[in-house]
Amino acid sequence: MSKLKPPLQETDHYFGNPASPLQLLEFGDFQCPHCGAAYPILERIKKKYGTRMVFIFRHFPLSKSHPYAQLAAIVSEAAARQGKFWEMYNLIFENQTGMNRQHLFGLAKTLPLDMPRFEKDVADPALSKTVEANFESGIISGVNGTPSFYINGEKYNGPYDFDSLSEALEQRMAFPG
Repeated sequence: MSKLKPPLQETDHYFGNPASPLQLLEFGDFQCPHCGAAYPILERIKKKYGTRMVFIFRHFPLSKSHPYAQLAAIVSEAAARQGKFWEMYNLIFENQTGMNRQHLFGLAKTLPLDMPRFEKDVADPALSKTVEANFESGIISGVNGTPSFYINGEKYNGPYDFDSLSEALEQRMAFPG
């Protein structure tokens, strides 16, 4: 079974309780239609488990198939520098169609962001390096497509519908080892 490498880090974007013994990590691509389909399911999962779980998102842009995935990841990282990663994450997945640079910057303008700072941050090579580090983490963890999920550091290969994911999470809660 593939293991997550590296495990949860300070630089990860997480939602929920980082000290929770239950972790669900997604390697995702903002332009991937399968990730878009998983988004509302993951929102339900996050609501169901609340502070009993931590949800982590790592970028895995499949740029050959999705030409704006890398830029979308960088845009979300630029928003993160102003404390708005999850707001941008939600906006991108909720407005996934018609993705291009203008669309992504238009979404950013709907958030309370310092836009000159945001635009400067998008151009900062450090953000590309962050996205590349997430991608490399996926490669060494055995990711071969998106979305890919890890529960408590182990690759989850089942379906990602609500019931299947919930059942897998419940099993991990019952048998954490």
